[in-house]
Amino acid sequence: MGVPLRSCNVRKPNETMRLIITTFAGIIFGFFIGVSFPTLSLTKMNLPSSLFPSIDLTYIEDKYSGLSTQALFNALNSLKANKVVSMPSYKNNETKIWIPTNPRGAERLPPGIIASESDFYLRRLWGQPSEDLTVKPKYLVTFTVGYNQKNNIDAAVKKFSENFTIVLFHYDGLTTEWDEFEWSKRAIHVSVRKQTKWWYAKRFLHPDIVAPYDYIFMWDEDLGVEHFDAEEYIKLVRKHGLEISQPGLDPNSGGLTWAMTRKRDNTEVHKDTEERPGWCTDPRLPPCAAFVEIMATVFSRDAWRCVWHMIQNDLVHGWGLDFSLRKCVEPPHEKIGVVDAQWIVHQSIPSLGDQGQAEGGKAPWEVVRERCRKEWTMFQDRMTNAEKAYYEAMGMKPSNLTAH
Repeated sequence: MGVPLRSCNVRKPNETMRLIITTFAGIIFGFFIGVSFPTLSLTKMNLPSSLFPSIDLTYIEDKYSGLSTQALFNALNSLKANKVVSMPSYKNNETKIWIPTNPRGAERLPPGIIASESDFYLRRLWGQPSEDLTVKPKYLVTFTVGYNQKNNIDAAVKKFSENFTIVLFHYDGLTTEWDEFEWSKRAIHVSVRKQTKWWYAKRFLHPDIVAPYDYIFMWDEDLGVEHFDAEEYIKLVRKHGLEISQPGLDPNSGGLTWAMTRKRDNTEVHKDTEERPGWCTDPRLPPCAAFVEIMATVFSRDAWRCVWHMIQNDLVHGWGLDFSLRKCVEPPHEKIGVVDAQWIVHQSIPSLGDQGQAEGGKAPWEVVRERCRKEWTMFQDRMTNAEKAYYEAMGMKPSNLTAH
């Protein structure tokens, strides 16, 4: 009698057919699952460099996908923690750049091409750019001028060496007339009628424009400089650590108002003074200390960056600034001073005042002076109100505000 053959490897025909059908169905199902998602190419995706520093990654957005691949990249970018991510355009292969640490408005530029500062250095129209400058000036001096004071300005400019860039702001509209002076052909001329030096300063001396200069001289046109040497002045400013300064004024100068600015004998620099009774609420505050006038002020680069932001657009005479310059240096009673060893004469020529317009029977210089006084009060009120608003917002009570 025969015994049936038994083996685990033997399948019935219906089981074999069932396996084939199941396998084929799985392949079809997997195919449809695959095409229903966006295709990701690992050779073209940008993953965070901290994970795969050597792999360049991009993405391809599938037109059939409801999944936002941009959202995926936003998540990846957040992992980069402000590192550069290059994302190619869909339409062409142009690289997209976004660098938040760049200056505002320049986030789309590579850092290596950014020139965030400028200067007043003159350039040739020919030759190699690297050969344009035989001397690169380290300091800047500006005068706000009218042609009637040409001889005075000529004498003043000659006190400044080739280490200084010369800028003339012309309030009377006359510029080419100055070409009688050889130095004028190398100077920068800016001409807008009937404007003051603080109007010019706010519009043409932005901190990023004057950044190459260690010191910025903001001078009037009516200064006698017989006893002044600019290079020696710079040496003394550096020696005594002055961020804001002015030369001492000859005691016989016209319009000498403040004891602080009066030249002293037998000293290089002074930083405080004694004023008339009741004029100083604190010996370390203006006008007894931390104070110079605005007629012949000299600023360090860092101090000027702060002062420029403090200059108001509508208060063009600058009255009141001298009492608030102290807010731009610390400690002000040590960083602001008068250089006695290099002194000047204030000639008190009311030339800019003559550019005013007579009103109500008053002479041009009278209406200009009235505006100056109004600006003094307006500036002090603005500064006081701004400080109060700040301290209130911070929940603080200031011990003292801007002195009038």
